[in-house]
Amino acid sequence: MTSSIAEMDSGRHRRGLSSGLILMLAITSGLGVANLYYNQPLLADIGRAFSASPGEVGYVSMFTQIGYALGMLLFVPLGDIREKRKLISLLLICVALSLVGFAESRSLGWMYFASFAIGFTTVVPQIIVPLAAQLAQPEERGRVIGTVMSGLLFGILLARTVSGIVGDLFGWRSMYWITAVCMLLLSLLMYRQLPATKSQVSSSYGALLRSMLQLARKYATLREASLIGACMFGSFSVFWTSLTFFLEGPPYHYTSSIAGLFGLVGVAGAAGAPVVGRLADKMPPYRIIGVLILLTLLSFVLFGLTGFSIAFLIAGVVILDLGIQGTQVSNQARIYAHEPAARSRINTVFMVSTFAGGSIGSTLGSFAWHTWGWTGVCLAGGGLVFAAFAVWSLHRLTGRKPQCA
Repeated sequence: MTSSIAEMDSGRHRRGLSSGLILMLAITSGLGVANLYYNQPLLADIGRAFSASPGEVGYVSMFTQIGYALGMLLFVPLGDIREKRKLISLLLICVALSLVGFAESRSLGWMYFASFAIGFTTVVPQIIVPLAAQLAQPEERGRVIGTVMSGLLFGILLARTVSGIVGDLFGWRSMYWITAVCMLLLSLLMYRQLPATKSQVSSSYGALLRSMLQLARKYATLREASLIGACMFGSFSVFWTSLTFFLEGPPYHYTSSIAGLFGLVGVAGAAGAPVVGRLADKMPPYRIIGVLILLTLLSFVLFGLTGFSIAFLIAGVVILDLGIQGTQVSNQARIYAHEPAARSRINTVFMVSTFAGGSIGSTLGSFAWHTWGWTGVCLAGGGLVFAAFAVWSLHRLTGRKPQCA
């Protein structure tokens, strides 16, 4: 009954999901998630400002990621019991304050706290994605999710390039003041433009958190999608963590700033996500996922066999980002079809698993590079993709047709 009411409530807003609103959701997702990655090209400058070693300043990124994982776990489920427009606007204000705290940090200890706060409050994109799925018509849900997720991946890929340029021109503190102002403006814009949505379930916060385990046990598709997401994003992190080291050595000898421009190459692959989303509206998503996993595996074959050719390296980057992004969009299109009233919690299970895989991939990529070089990186990334394909195949071979597959 609760689910039916929720569907009727969302149906009243679907007519308001214009192209402009979809674009605004995509831009907000991209600018929001970018807060997690601005620090990476600026760590050397930050280290010099505080006379800190690379190891000490490296904790800045670590605390950001820890905060993000905890924020997803604690905040994103609230999207099922709180009005999303107010929740999104409030979180954007909180992240703006956290960014100001980072910009005004006068010690590494304070910066660690501000980094954690930035990650902890930068969860708006993971509330926006299920909101977009709620507001979209069922027949266009894949396309809408694909567009919003493209904005999110653009933010991940372009954040390093933008912060590097701004840091070189105006200093690292300026990047955080600029993005803090952006978050405040987005908070006002989202509050004025988003339709109001009623809470979809009546539950205590504790029961809401416990119910995520019940959802994972209930839906085989959610478990499968979460495992595939962890493996695929892990392979993504293996590659991007190691790429700068690879490009700085022979035969390329590129500077860090030029290596950062490869994020622009990845945008070409991410741009294909809405196309994959449209296919997911017309075809069984699990079939598309199988094809995309194999496509991603092909990218690591290209990296391993022809990575010392700049043309093939660029082609591999495009294929990699298309495969990763397309798989994620297709997985989200099918898991959101389960319980409309539980989309925020379902998204929490999926995204926490995905970013946990990404964290493991970052560690694995660094270890593989320092131990076995570029060949080790390609084997590690390709191995994670193969693991994703094994999960996908096992689900098919056991004859357990996924719900809403």
